[in-house]
Amino acid sequence: MSGPMALEPGGTGRDTLALRLADDRTLALRLPDHGVAQDAVDRLAAELADRVGPAVHPYEVAALLESEGLTGEVIQERYGHPNLFSLASALYHRVPRTFPEPDAPADPWRPDHVRCALRGALFALPGLAYLLTGRLWHAGHDTDVLIVAGLASWAWGQALGHRAYLRMATGLREAGRTLLHGAPLGAVAATGAGSLFASGGTAVAVAAAQSLYLAAAGVLLVLARERLLLAALTPVIGGAAALVWWEPGTALRVGLPLLSLAGAVAAAGWALRATSAAAPVPDGVRPALVRSLPYGLFGLAAGVLVLLEGRQHPYAVIVLTVSMGPAEWLLHKYRGMSVAALRATATPAAYLLRSAGILALCLLAYLLPLLPAALLTGAEPAPLLLLAATLWTALLLQAFGVAWPPAAVCLAAAGGAAIAATLHPPPGAAVLSLSCGAAALCLVACALRLLGRPAPHV
Repeated sequence: MSGPMALEPGGTGRDTLALRLADDRTLALRLPDHGVAQDAVDRLAAELADRVGPAVHPYEVAALLESEGLTGEVIQERYGHPNLFSLASALYHRVPRTFPEPDAPADPWRPDHVRCALRGALFALPGLAYLLTGRLWHAGHDTDVLIVAGLASWAWGQALGHRAYLRMATGLREAGRTLLHGAPLGAVAATGAGSLFASGGTAVAVAAAQSLYLAAAGVLLVLARERLLLAALTPVIGGAAALVWWEPGTALRVGLPLLSLAGAVAAAGWALRATSAAAPVPDGVRPALVRSLPYGLFGLAAGVLVLLEGRQHPYAVIVLTVSMGPAEWLLHKYRGMSVAALRATATPAAYLLRSAGILALCLLAYLLPLLPAALLTGAEPAPLLLLAATLWTALLLQAFGVAWPPAAVCLAAAGGAAIAATLHPPPGAAVLSLSCGAAALCLVACALRLLGRPAPHV
């Protein structure tokens, strides 16, 4: 700087000192103790309003100003405040409080649409094997062999699947070992139970094949290898589709199901071998076997209820089996909507009301498509819909670790309906409707009581 510099107090205001430079420019400096520059503070408040508004204390604004690079000298000269905290307090009181809602987090329970649909199909597709082999073995009394073996496999598979999931919390290798030891044992036990009612070796062989397939399929489903299982079922699917146009003959009627069985067993073995390659985890406390018992009992009760419905309307059971895929999808949606309800309610009563609405919506979404399906198959809607409501609500409670109440309720319903069917065969629709209706009401009340609180969803 060269040339004269004139100092003129009050050149731009009473609280500033104007410095006239040699090139006729003027630099204004604020004099100490001459008040606050309200206009400058207002401009700063407008610039930082979106970040000052959410602050809950002036100290947060002070931290913001520091991050903006405002030093004590700048604050005194430009805004007329003695220090950082004075300016922060002024900004805090100038800007209204605003607390914008945070962005909604991703749904942790978003269902896999393809997987749920595929699982529903996989529950029903094995039935095509009976279309191919049905005429090759005796019906009537020998059918009981498959029923008993199937009930045993269903109960064992539910319990084994639960225990495998418990062990999966420790490690994939541990879950694989559980399946490796449990699946063959379940196949042997189911075959033995069915053979007690067999009148010949053919029925025992069919029961053994059925039990072995269910054991292998259970392994693949637990390990999320649905596509492998679908590939294994390709021969049966193709053979059953071909029945519409031509007669495949005895060799293909037997060979195609055996090929699918071999494929399922081989796929299960490959999946278990893959789990053995996982890193071992030091064994901790193994879950008690009794923890899986209610899941097995529920599987047995559900099998009995489905069997009683199938004795009158077998095609309705196929519809119910396929619906297990959408049922699983709705279980995920229920959990996702229940988590979202935590952000939309402020009191336990409000959450209970919203939870009841979510439960009713999911049940309605599950049952409504079954109504036209029941009418198309010639089944009475009431027993099918009430049975479906019972199974879905029981599965919902099990998904939250509530095992004994649904097992006890379903066992009571199955026992009552089975006794009525034994005394007055065939079982009437009213008996099954009464049993499943009472069970569904009990399970819905239990779900509202246990799941209508925020705690299970946190």
